[in-house]
Amino acid sequence: MTSTLSHGAPMFSEQDPKADALLAQMTLDEKIGQMVQVDSSALKDKADVQKYFLGSVLSGGSSDPDTGNTAQDWLKFVNSFQTYALQTRLKIPLLYGIDAVHGHNNIDGATIFPHHIGLGATHDPKLIERAERVTAEEVAGTGIRWAFAPCVTVPQNARWGRTYEGFSDQTALVTKLGAAATIGLQGRKLSDEPASVLACAKHFIGDGGTTNGIDQGNTVCDEATLRKLYLPPYRAAIQAGVGSVMVSYSSWNGVKMHGNKYLLTDVLKGELGFQGFLVSDWAAIDQISPDYKHDVEQSINAGLDMIMIPNGPDKSNNYVEFINDLKSLVADGKVPQARIDDAVRRILRIKIQLGIFESTATDPALTAAIGSPDHRAVARECVRESLVLLKNERNVLPLSKNIKHLVVAGAGADDLGMQCGGWTIDWQGRRGNVTHGGTTLLAAIRQTVAPETKVTFSPDASDLKNADAVIVVVGEPPYAEMKGDRSQLNLSADDLSLVAKAKAGGAPVVTVMFSGRPLELGAALTDSDAFVAAWLPGTEGQGMTDVLFGDFKFTGKSSRVWPH
Repeated sequence: MTSTLSHGAPMFSEQDPKADALLAQMTLDEKIGQMVQVDSSALKDKADVQKYFLGSVLSGGSSDPDTGNTAQDWLKFVNSFQTYALQTRLKIPLLYGIDAVHGHNNIDGATIFPHHIGLGATHDPKLIERAERVTAEEVAGTGIRWAFAPCVTVPQNARWGRTYEGFSDQTALVTKLGAAATIGLQGRKLSDEPASVLACAKHFIGDGGTTNGIDQGNTVCDEATLRKLYLPPYRAAIQAGVGSVMVSYSSWNGVKMHGNKYLLTDVLKGELGFQGFLVSDWAAIDQISPDYKHDVEQSINAGLDMIMIPNGPDKSNNYVEFINDLKSLVADGKVPQARIDDAVRRILRIKIQLGIFESTATDPALTAAIGSPDHRAVARECVRESLVLLKNERNVLPLSKNIKHLVVAGAGADDLGMQCGGWTIDWQGRRGNVTHGGTTLLAAIRQTVAPETKVTFSPDASDLKNADAVIVVVGEPPYAEMKGDRSQLNLSADDLSLVAKAKAGGAPVVTVMFSGRPLELGAALTDSDAFVAAWLPGTEGQGMTDVLFGDFKFTGKSSRVWPH
């Protein structure tokens, strides 16, 4: 097959002399260590970074520092692992990774952006690039140089619990925005910016096409369909210089992606010319078969370069077991030495490009800027450009800032956790005041209306007396992968009842919905004079009031087909 890469695409040197020189000095133990990524919570002793020459550590969705969750806590935490890496014989620095999927979303006080589904509604690649540049600076401010983003999935079935991680169900839009996000994180080249953060296009490939939208399921289609729907965003990310790709849990026609040599090696590395490295998803190689050693053999031979391992030595399928199994497979000739060298060369090449061999120090200015007003201003812009106006009868919107009495109903109006969704501080997210520095919709309303305006917060819509308008907030509670799949996409009975109750009060009703996907609105749409899809907007609630009260016009356009 001929390469689909365009001429002039940013590429890594095929034979990086620094990587080759380092590789020539390495023992097999040192090489295999570079291919291992361990979750921080699995390392009972950080000295194992030095003992096993580990190439990478990550923090999964809830693997936080024991001391706290501030930026300074994270910086000290990450540096403590790096210290051990720099004490190894060859002093190869550690690459720390984290799921910064809508801002630096694990860290208290960071700027939380709308999830990808909201950013997709902006249809604005320049804005997405700016958003990811802010994310990169905040990630780098905690000593971390690898973000598991952007997600360039093309979700076809909104029942899938990761739908909100995709920009759109349209391949062309995902392709355009995914490339912009890659450039925002990395710069035009990884070496361009001191705050460059390694991007990770995910999850290769077809994760958004699984039957019935089942997470980690099976995508059933012919190769022509796979290439047409799901491959273009990866091609564009490679052309934008993406340095890592994460492989999907899902299967294609019954074959687990983590063991698919044709797609990982022949297509991605061969045809598309990808010269970065492939990383597994969380314990994903374990799903190939019941035999872990076989899983190691098949995944590495298929083209995986780094394996993400969340288990410590007290559990099966742990990083020590992986290292011993891979050493044995090499000794037995079942995994070629050349495959090991290729994997390690790819990893070293990225570390060299990032400049971390020269310095792993963090600029204090980057740490100080986490959650800064300038960063939040970009997120606020993202929010207002992402809002989609589904209905506006009698031009109820925009509301007047001088309205006499405004009632705000629905607990979600004052719930930052619901506003941010999953992957916020905790893996699945949570309700309530999850992070400092954010502004709920209710707080933003109170900051926006005139001093004379009376704002009544009535979570259950029981206090509607003399209201001149009612803003009702409905939507989904926070969720993430594995737990977010739904068989039905209807708005909840409680939300339908809340909107009906507001309508019965007689004042104009403006409904704002927080959700990670389009939902079947039923009577809520009929009962509302205006209806706004706000998606999962993140911490900057004033981006919503910017539009609801007319300082800016609605410009967002749904990036997904809306179900009837």
